[in-house]
Amino acid sequence: MNRQMLRRAGMGLLALALAARGDAQTGYDFLLEGGHVIDPRNGISAVRDVAIKDGKIAAVAPDIPASEALKRVDASGLYVTPGLVDIHVHAYPGEGTTYSRGFRSVYPDGFTVRSCVTTVADAGSSGWRNFDDFKSRIIDQSKTRVVAFLNIVGAGMAGDAEQNVADMEVEPTADTAMKHKGVIVGIKSAHFSGPDWTPYERAEEVGRLADIPVMVDFGSARVRTIAELFTKHFRPGDIYTHAYAGGGRGEIIDGKVNPAIFVAQKKGIIFDIGHGGSSFTFRTAAQAFKEGYYPDSLSTDLHIGSMNAAMKDMLNVMSKFLALGMSLDDVIVRSTWNPAREIKLEQLGNLAVGSPADVAVLRLEKGTFGFVGPRGGRLDGTERLGCEMTLRDGKVVYDLNGMTRERWDTMAPDERGGDPRWDGISPARPRPPTSSR
Repeated sequence: MNRQMLRRAGMGLLALALAARGDAQTGYDFLLEGGHVIDPRNGISAVRDVAIKDGKIAAVAPDIPASEALKRVDASGLYVTPGLVDIHVHAYPGEGTTYSRGFRSVYPDGFTVRSCVTTVADAGSSGWRNFDDFKSRIIDQSKTRVVAFLNIVGAGMAGDAEQNVADMEVEPTADTAMKHKGVIVGIKSAHFSGPDWTPYERAEEVGRLADIPVMVDFGSARVRTIAELFTKHFRPGDIYTHAYAGGGRGEIIDGKVNPAIFVAQKKGIIFDIGHGGSSFTFRTAAQAFKEGYYPDSLSTDLHIGSMNAAMKDMLNVMSKFLALGMSLDDVIVRSTWNPAREIKLEQLGNLAVGSPADVAVLRLEKGTFGFVGPRGGRLDGTERLGCEMTLRDGKVVYDLNGMTRERWDTMAPDERGGDPRWDGISPARPRPPTSSR
């Protein structure tokens, strides 16, 4: 074969390779087949296939051909939902490397993706004085999407600092919030024990300036009432967390739901669970359900104390609400689309085409389960949610039972495993050096 013939043959092979690559580029990177999709934003609760390409949702349909995807996973018998959105966590441990901030904050990735949570909002662990440290060390480094409610206290959630009214400055807090639009999603006021309304007034002023909601943990001072908070200070879209706390905050009065709550709901005020270490009671929840007082969003108030006590994780909180009588669809909307809207990140919490491919693959287990209350007692249930797989921006970041993997004994001896196009667990590693012997 002469040089010209070799050149033509080479060009032909190159054309075939380019055509094959073009065909692959028109297909999907990843396909979840046959799962029961629950996507509240788009009104879907049915068996569907979900296709992903370039980190985005590419299609949701009853039957997407497997041949159109580079990788497919059979999700039959499982639930496929948007990645869970937890708007009340503590993920800033403070400057340095020790657990020192607030209620002993956690580094998020160790507690989120394994619970099918892809987005968290830190609830006031940092203020304007230390937000840059939080952003550079935690937010920018985490596989989990981390956003924040900025504390109205400049020093953040650091014990007695939360009582320092002098450090509740409007201008630097607002400047920081507006500088980091989309990352700072709200303002937080928490644990104030004084009799006055200064923290809430200043938080609301920042919220108006930055056009973001205010989240309030109402603290311990009983001279203030939630009725006054709702009517005189809160705007529609502001968030009352620890909604089922009980314990004298005023959610229940004389055994009945405080009428101010129903008025506030009609006004558009948001009620968030924020379970935490001691901010949720079965007695309050049972009475709330009895009277039709339901939360808008479920959240954990994740910190080292709560995760090792009654709260545990987001799926355990969601399972408690199943045991209380809420339907699975209602639990999912309060853990995905509702919280995404509450923090004005409406590109999240849904499986619409073009949205980030943050996806939860859940197993609904049947059996006999017990759910612990922070103040004692147990709630029995017959269903419990578990996380099978989590995808963040289209990459698998958690895979409990190896659904994405082949059996090891069917693989070639030199098979290296992961494909970085879709697998976020263990991208292909370099081969070990070949022995010279």
